[in-house]
Amino acid sequence: MNEQDLCRLRWRLVLGAGAEECCSTMPGAWCERDTVLGFLYDREYGPKRNVRTGPKGPGTLDPSQLTVPDWINAVHELFPRKTVERIEKDALERYGLHEMVTNPELLRRAEPSQTLLRAVLRTKHLMNQEVLTLARNLVRQVVDQLVEKLARPVHAPFLGAVDRRRRSFLKAAKNFDAPTTVRRNLRHYDRETSRLYIHTPYFSSRVRSQVDRWQLILLVDESGSMLNSIIHSAVTASVFWGIPSLRTHLVLFDTEIVDVTEHCTDPVETLMKVQLGGGTDIGNALSYGATLVENPRRTIVVLITDFFEGAPQHRLLSVAKEMLASGVNLLGLAALDEEAYPAYDCDLAQRLVGLGAHVAAMTPGELAEWVAEKVR
Repeated sequence: MNEQDLCRLRWRLVLGAGAEECCSTMPGAWCERDTVLGFLYDREYGPKRNVRTGPKGPGTLDPSQLTVPDWINAVHELFPRKTVERIEKDALERYGLHEMVTNPELLRRAEPSQTLLRAVLRTKHLMNQEVLTLARNLVRQVVDQLVEKLARPVHAPFLGAVDRRRRSFLKAAKNFDAPTTVRRNLRHYDRETSRLYIHTPYFSSRVRSQVDRWQLILLVDESGSMLNSIIHSAVTASVFWGIPSLRTHLVLFDTEIVDVTEHCTDPVETLMKVQLGGGTDIGNALSYGATLVENPRRTIVVLITDFFEGAPQHRLLSVAKEMLASGVNLLGLAALDEEAYPAYDCDLAQRLVGLGAHVAAMTPGELAEWVAEKVR
């Protein structure tokens, strides 16, 4: 796209409704931006004009099919930070769109969902205490659903393999040995009723992984683009925390470091401490992670980031090289969520791979399998 076309598209967004002749066709992302801006700024037009000149009141949602949470998420995904700040300012001060940040009734009626969770995390800094308390309750409901959903796939790789050569007196359904039970109870088969009566059920033992306790250090980028990964990182860390063979650390970073390991058991507290946006200093985060390492050959560092480094790259690469040389297992994740769809700086990721790190995009279950394999 040349500069002239780009200029025309920008003017189309600025002029809004009625300026279709200025630019007859708009690429997909620009159409989305136009819709999102129209949701707010089209309130300037028509009989339901919604400019607030008097006391603030609730905004109307009439101009669009978008809901407020969907709109908030779209604004943060489609526009740079400075533009987002201006749009939020106009939404609150000019158009009185206070639903997400000042209206307790809206949050009481809201259906818990990951969309709503993302919107809350993006606007919690604007909420008063009453609304923030309600928002925290919604966050907890969504997080509880995620924990229930992710607990099994994260725990499963650490349960050990079934050992069918050894019997177990632990009568657990997951250890039930159906073939042995049927074979050894055949003498109780009743020909008249065609039924097999089980007098003695048999259960298999499991092979326990004989390992020293490993350190698992999760370093999570707080960039707005990483929000899905932040949510799943907090939940996954809480599940990892309960695995006896692991000692889990959880660290959030942008240009600053926030060690939230003490909140690992409560992902809600972790998420409410997230400050989205700002710069990114991955090298600083990796340096902090290095200070936590006690036994390099029993340590896994998981760096969850889009690899768009704001600081000079040489520090990041230098720390990574030292870590890997000492025996640390370094895994870079460009995405950690249910879809594991990455968007990242391929060049920096490739340079880390060249040093010996692993780089991938994973679901929480896939991460658990990878960690379990290293621990074994």
